[in-house]
Amino acid sequence: MKTNISILFAAIGLVFSPVIHAEESHPQGEHGHGKNEAGPNGGRVILSVEPHFEFFVTPEGKVKLTFLGEDRKAIAPAGQVVTAIGGDRAKPTKLAFTKEDGYLLSDKPLPDGNMIPIILQVKVSPDAKTVNEKFMVNLADCPGCVHKEYACTCDH
Repeated sequence: MKTNISILFAAIGLVFSPVIHAEESHPQGEHGHGKNEAGPNGGRVILSVEPHFEFFVTPEGKVKLTFLGEDRKAIAPAGQVVTAIGGDRAKPTKLAFTKEDGYLLSDKPLPDGNMIPIILQVKVSPDAKTVNEKFMVNLADCPGCVHKEYACTCDH
């Protein structure tokens, strides 16, 4: 009987563990909306690679990636390779990026919807290790600032 109760409590602990620790595992600003810095276009700044870059969804739904210098101003991409997979797992949308006028632009728009899960795969140079960045692209308007929720900079 003690074994069954121990197994039950262990199972409950596993089920609720991600909920209890979810807030701790997300970078500042993802749920609690701590102060984030906006990119030059008003998008989300990705800090997991150097140089950092801004993830911005254009009005057409395409993804624009602007790399940032030390002063947080736009710099031209220099050999970075980025791909993205987003949307429904059963039918994901794969995005490739091409170099445009000082930034990278996706070849097609994000899938329809306001909540789009996305995985970015970033390789900053040909010999660099691929870095994965996963987050939810929430395209709803933020009630406390001028940005979309995925790029929110306020403390609401």
